[in-house]
Order: sequence, then C-alpha cells, then structure tokens
Amino acid sequence: MTAVPPIRRKSYQLFFLAMAELLAMTLWFSASAVVPQLTEVWDLTDAERSWMTMSVQVGFVVGALLSAVLTLADRVSARHLFAACALLGALCNAAIPLFDGGPEAALGLRFLTGVMLAGVYPPGMKLMATWCKEDRGFGIGLLVGALAVGSALPHLLNAVPFAGGVGGMPPWNMVLLVASGLAVLAGLLALVFVREGPFLSQRAPFNWRFARQALAHRPTRLANFGYLGHMWELYAMWTWVPLLLLVSYEQAGWALEGARLAGFAVVAVGGLGAVVAGQLADRYGRTTVTIASLLVSGGCALLVGLVWTHPLVLTALCLVWGFAVVADSAQFSAAVSELTDPRYVGTALTIQTSLGFLLTLFTIRLIPPLVEAWGWEVAFLVLALGPVFGIWSMVRLRRLPEAQQMASGNR
Repeated sequence: MTAVPPIRRKSYQLFFLAMAELLAMTLWFSASAVVPQLTEVWDLTDAERSWMTMSVQVGFVVGALLSAVLTLADRVSARHLFAACALLGALCNAAIPLFDGGPEAALGLRFLTGVMLAGVYPPGMKLMATWCKEDRGFGIGLLVGALAVGSALPHLLNAVPFAGGVGGMPPWNMVLLVASGLAVLAGLLALVFVREGPFLSQRAPFNWRFARQALAHRPTRLANFGYLGHMWELYAMWTWVPLLLLVSYEQAGWALEGARLAGFAVVAVGGLGAVVAGQLADRYGRTTVTIASLLVSGGCALLVGLVWTHPLVLTALCLVWGFAVVADSAQFSAAVSELTDPRYVGTALTIQTSLGFLLTLFTIRLIPPLVEAWGWEVAFLVLALGPVFGIWSMVRLRRLPEAQQMASGNR
C-alpha cells in the first residue's frame, strides 16, 4: 500500500487550513482594536468608531453577494481563491498606515479588506468540508475556532505595553502592519500547503439562480434563520464587549492592560467553544448543540448589564459568553453543507454568511445609541432577541424529516 504523502494527510490539511484562516482573520478587527489610538490621532466621532468595524462588514457582504451570484466558490479553485484574497486583503489593510489618508481613506480601504475576506472565510469552510464528512461539525468548528482566535489577535497585539504610545498602547500603524503581514503568511500557507480533500464535489456549472433556490429550500432556510439569530448577537458582542471591559476596569481603578487582555480572551475563547461544540454536535446533533449554545449566550446578554460595574464578575461572565456565542456558529454552516445541493456548497455557505454579516451592520450600530440613552445596564438586552429567534428556527428544523441528513442522522 502506497504511503500517503504528509501534506496530503487529513491531520496536516486541517492544521494548515486552520492556521491560514487564523492568520488571515487578523485583518478583521485590526482597525477596531486600535480605535482608542485612532480616536486620539484622527478625533473620530462615535459613528466613525462604529464604521471602523462596519465598513469591513459591508465589504464582506458585497463581496459575498457577488461571489454567490457568480458561484465563484464552486467554479474556481477554493484554495487559489483563498490565497489570492488573503494577499489582496493584506495589501488593502496595509495601505491604511502606509498612506495615512485619514478616516475617510481608512474606511474605504477597510471596505475593500472586507470584500477580500469574502473570498477567504466561505471558501475556507468549503475546503474544510472536502476533508470532513462524519466529523464535519468538528472540522468546520475548528475553522470557526481559528477565525475567533484570529479575530481576537489584534486585541492581544494592542494589549502589549508600549512606552510613549497612546495610553501605553502600541502605535496603531504597527498593529495594522503586523496584521497585514500575518495575512500575507496566510495566503502563502494556502497556496503552498492547502489542498482539496477527497469529498470535493464536481465543479459546478454557472447558475445565477442558485442563490434564490438555496433560500427557497425550507430545511436550508431554517438553518440560515438559526444562523441569523446567532449573527444578530455575535459581532455586536465582539465589537463592544472589549470597550465595556475597558470602561468597567477604568471605573474600578483597575489596570487597563488587564482590560485589553480580557477583551482578547473573551473573543479568543470562542475558538475553544467552536471546537468543543463541533465534537458534541457530530455525536449528539446539530440542533441539540445550537439550541443549548443559544440558551447560554442569550442568558449572558440578559445578565451582562447587571454586573458591568464589577469587573471581576463581568470578566468571568463575558468569558462564558465568548465561549457560547461562537460555539453554535460552525454548526449552522455544517448543517447548510449537509442540507444543500453538494455541487453548490461553497455558494450556499457564501449566501449564508453574506446574509448574516449584513444583519450585523444593524446591531453593531445599535449598541452606541442604546448606551447613550439608557447606559450599559440596558444596551445588551436587545442582543438576546437573536438567540430567541435562533432557538425557534432550530426547533422547527429538528422536526423536519430532512434533519436526518445532518450529523450522520443526529438531529
């Protein structure tokens, strides 16, 4: 029997793909993490601070919709698309500090970074699906876990003490350049080491109508509804909880370096949540795990405002929230990959993510006026609406006979 070359072994491929995803996703919050420095340098308004994250979301949605209409993720080599978009995203992000054109130019470049990331995340999930079948929940969970850690990494970079920086933080341009360098490494890893797996479906013909067909299929639609409930909560939580921790620590007279490290940990712990939930979902069912995760994260959204003046309790609660809020994410994607036409898995995942990230624009922008009007005690309550809708959708999906197609028959 011929030995399988190391690069072709599944374990190697899962590692390379997860590392590429982790490194590429440092682009997402690279500007959001340095908002305190940018506010000092550019005198940002509340709206501009929100748009440092929202511009990436808009770009991602535009890029994902274009990809879905053109079925790019199923007609072009996923690893080549991943590599090219990671490299171009790194270039767009690096242009912000290199040209230093102020907030207007930065927001435009962040939009283009988001467009490029639409060619990284959904193709990455498709690549993972080509290597995993019975363990698809774990595989996509590993990828989403890498996304969570990569998204958190700029907060860790910004927590490094730096003499002479704004508030002891490193220069904003250095954080963006490091993130861009890591994304370049991600593109090279994908290009050189990542390969499609044995469960790669045949190359799909062009079908611009598939985007509509994917939404018309009831089981897939319910899985997408669950994902929308999850996304209503996720990115608003990721965007504003690190700031909440800074405010809480500052009010209590605690060191702000600790708050920035806590902000990193709250986002990064989602990586562990995604992997653990993936293993459980493959064994006990997608809907079972997503419903449990939504219950926990929704409960945290209801409680966090009650403890925000107690930084130790707040940190502990936010770590639980960070674990649960990402735990279900990969399972909605795994469900769609199992329920949809296998020829168009990449496109179906792109549609799912584009709708989810479009929704995040509303909730990210919603939190600041709620804080201004009623304070932190009330602001996060609205995020619990997403888990309620997600649970309702998963209960309905669980009752359908098509639910047997998920997780080797586990609902």
